[in-house]
Amino acid sequence: MALCSIFCPRIPVRFRPKPISPFFSKPMFALSYRVYSSLQPTPSTKDELGSVSIGFLGMGIMGSPMAQNLLKAGCDVTVWNRTKSKCDPLVGLGAKYKSSPEEVTAACDLTFAMLADPESAIDVACGKNGAVSGISSGKGYVDVSTVDAASSILISKQIKDTGALFLEAPVSGSKKPAEDGQLIFLTAGDKLLYEKAAPFLDIMGKSRFYLGDVGNGAAMKLVVNMIMGSMMASFAEGILLSQKVGLDPNVMVEVVSQGAINAPMYSLKGPSMIKSVYPTAFPLKHQQKDMRLALGLAESVSQSTPIAAAANELYKVAKSYGLSDEDFSAVIEALKAARSQQS
Repeated sequence: MALCSIFCPRIPVRFRPKPISPFFSKPMFALSYRVYSSLQPTPSTKDELGSVSIGFLGMGIMGSPMAQNLLKAGCDVTVWNRTKSKCDPLVGLGAKYKSSPEEVTAACDLTFAMLADPESAIDVACGKNGAVSGISSGKGYVDVSTVDAASSILISKQIKDTGALFLEAPVSGSKKPAEDGQLIFLTAGDKLLYEKAAPFLDIMGKSRFYLGDVGNGAAMKLVVNMIMGSMMASFAEGILLSQKVGLDPNVMVEVVSQGAINAPMYSLKGPSMIKSVYPTAFPLKHQQKDMRLALGLAESVSQSTPIAAAANELYKVAKSYGLSDEDFSAVIEALKAARSQQS
């Protein structure tokens, strides 16, 4: 699968040219970690951003801070959520509210959707009073939910049958990156919509990849989350093993954080895992859902994934202990339970 992206490497300050178009209104060093598919000028001022009406469906852990960042940037934002009270903080910041996805897409030029799972994403887009019922030719629908490729293709077809454009853009990142505008967008679908949505993706994220046909973005996100879930399960085993042999797990986390296997996740989650505290940034039930979908993807192409399959079983056990809404780092509790059963 080829990435249809242009990578912009760091350029020493003395060699950086002065901006020559609105696209380069930001310092050139910003391009060192953004991925663009087009060098066409895109809106960047508050007036230009505000001229496009933006809809946002889903005010959960991720959707709410993403919509808030759009508001802070001066965008005209209309929000919807099944539980209306979750929209109230956004309305307090200047957002408009509509009572159905249909009303949002009818009122807005470009609508983003951040839903919890494939079933919710399909229902919000294609169900009664769904986004498809209100959207029309010339508008765009960007689904930033994590779903399987089949669900994304289904939503795409129904959106495009109305004459509107569709882009899947699942994100890599959890609550804090969403709050900080540091998400990574894995996009696929209509290239024209990708380019039109680019300035808004850049408000909510630090980089974006264009991956071609619908389904590729969903597949990439599932692969990434499969790796992440497996890493967390192994990390949990390491914490418990270090404790079992008399090592200080805090020192183990520090050692890991300074070595070749370091990942920000370890130093961020490790200290709270040692204290058996799991503040929710990415719910465990969503991690298990993504593991399940990734395993289904692997099965569809006859790819063996034994490590991910074993990790998935741990997340399922953790869910059975009532940890679904805890952070996915609570998977360590499944290993603790297994240890206590053996002793």
